[in-house]
Amino acid sequence: MINKIVDSLAAAIEGVQDGATILIGGFGGAGMPTELIDSLLVQGAGDLTIVSNNAGTGETGLAALLKAGRVRKIMCSYPRQADSHVFDRLYRAGKIELELVPQGNLAERIRAAGSGVGGFFTPTGYGTELAKGKETRIIDGRPYVLEYPIHGDFALVKAEKGDRWGNLTYSKAARNFGPIMASAARCTVAQVCETVELGTLDPEVIVTPGIFVQRVIGVPRVGGQGKEVA
Repeated sequence: MINKIVDSLAAAIEGVQDGATILIGGFGGAGMPTELIDSLLVQGAGDLTIVSNNAGTGETGLAALLKAGRVRKIMCSYPRQADSHVFDRLYRAGKIELELVPQGNLAERIRAAGSGVGGFFTPTGYGTELAKGKETRIIDGRPYVLEYPIHGDFALVKAEKGDRWGNLTYSKAARNFGPIMASAARCTVAQVCETVELGTLDPEVIVTPGIFVQRVIGVPRVGGQGKEVA
């Protein structure tokens, strides 16, 4: 019987090794798998490459992982905002590497990895520092830059509901990078607000099919609005 539901956060992130590349979903706080990140902090893996939309805020979640010195490099679109002081401090001190990726390119590079695309040409970034050292071409009179896929060893995503096969649904904008990240990693771990019985999810509303998910962990919302089932 296929059952991808694990019984603890520690089991969910088991096997993350030093030097791993981890794709982390979320757009700001929406869809951020905070409990999985906290578990990774406890687990101890370091020298990590993190791929995410932003570089953490405040002192919690991704920012806490950075503060603990566990991240060697971050690839993101939006590294600085009002409360991104942890990243800002580390970057200015030369203690973390940044690869700045325009948001559309970030999404497409991750999607390319999940789709088996070896690379693609995009006009975004042409003529800027972001294209430095990259192959460029003129196609139909327009300049393009060659970009490569972003693969992950692990993807940590947050979904609304999941079943024991790993099928996932999301809540509105909290979906963001979750589906493409799930397809681009060797091991996808989904933190879900509610685990449901197999067959409960309407196939027409499943966004991420279980083929892309290896582990599911139920993390009920604060207040008990979610629930876990065996």
